[in-house]
Amino acid sequence: MTKRLLSAEPCCPPAEECCAKRPELRDRPLLTFIQAVKVMALFKLLANDTRLRLVHYLIRSGEASVGNIAKTLGMKQQAVSNQLQRLSDTKIVASRREGNSIY
Repeated sequence: MTKRLLSAEPCCPPAEECCAKRPELRDRPLLTFIQAVKVMALFKLLANDTRLRLVHYLIRSGEASVGNIAKTLGMKQQAVSNQLQRLSDTKIVASRREGNSIY
């Protein structure tokens, strides 16, 4: 069985670079229909205890293998891989290859 490693790399620049330039929430325009649907899809994806636990574990550990995650969370590797794939499809987690390993 192939081990797959994933990383919880941030997708945005540091807060001091991006958040300082953002207007206050009350000063922003209302969400468009498309934006609301995208936020709803994100909440739907995260409205799963397994995926929330996976994200929390990755944030705490930085990088981890499927085997380590499965052992820590008491799950089967295939179940972890399936949930990580969903998180990867929506770019909540990122992966990188180093030799034969994927982080």
